Amino acid sequence: MTPIKLYRTPKSGHCHRVELMLALLGLPYETIDLDMMNGAHKAPEFLAISPFGLVPAIDDNGYTLADSNAILVYLVQTYAAGSDLLPQDAKTAAEVQRWLTVAADNIYSGPCAARLVTLFGAPLDHRAAIAKAHALFQLVEAHLEGRTWLAADTITVADVAGYSYIAHAPEGGVDLSAYPNIRAWIARVEAQPGFVGMAPSPIPELA
Repeated sequence: MTPIKLYRTPKSGHCHRVELMLALLGLPYETIDLDMMNGAHKAPEFLAISPFGLVPAIDDNGYTLADSNAILVYLVQTYAAGSDLLPQDAKTAAEVQRWLTVAADNIYSGPCAARLVTLFGAPLDHRAAIAKAHALFQLVEAHLEGRTWLAADTITVADVAGYSYIAHAPEGGVDLSAYPNIRAWIARVEAQPGFVGMAPSPIPELA
């Protein structure tokens, strides 16, 4: 099988969720790190793959796709169709979709945004992002009470989509010590066969 090309930047949680899915599925892949500081993501050859100039993007033997959540769904439907990772019954499928929306909205504007400030100096409101992260984590903590996974009885695309930025929230100044259910969920994801982590960054000292 020809390795799937993953265009990424190594510290991106969006990119990591795709790499994590590739690893969990046992698919051969190669990572192509873009020098985004110097505009590699705006080069014509990359825009032909990802028209919005965003990572992650994949090239699967000539089929190209950008958007992390779309890539997760594509990979499972293509290489693990019918698996528990993407349930087909209406109610569980809807639960998975709900958490994909959370990943694109609440996680993006909360723990992801906070981390963008501390790691990349993004001009965002850090305090507001931290507050949004804690508001989200309080809901997730309650949701995980008595549950093993976010959307079903087994790990699904929802857990893969949520893991990277939640697990690395402390890098954005978001303390996870008050959320034992979330920390246990993180450990369960990390215990999955084939799990691949994202290299940690220093946790910032906050005043």
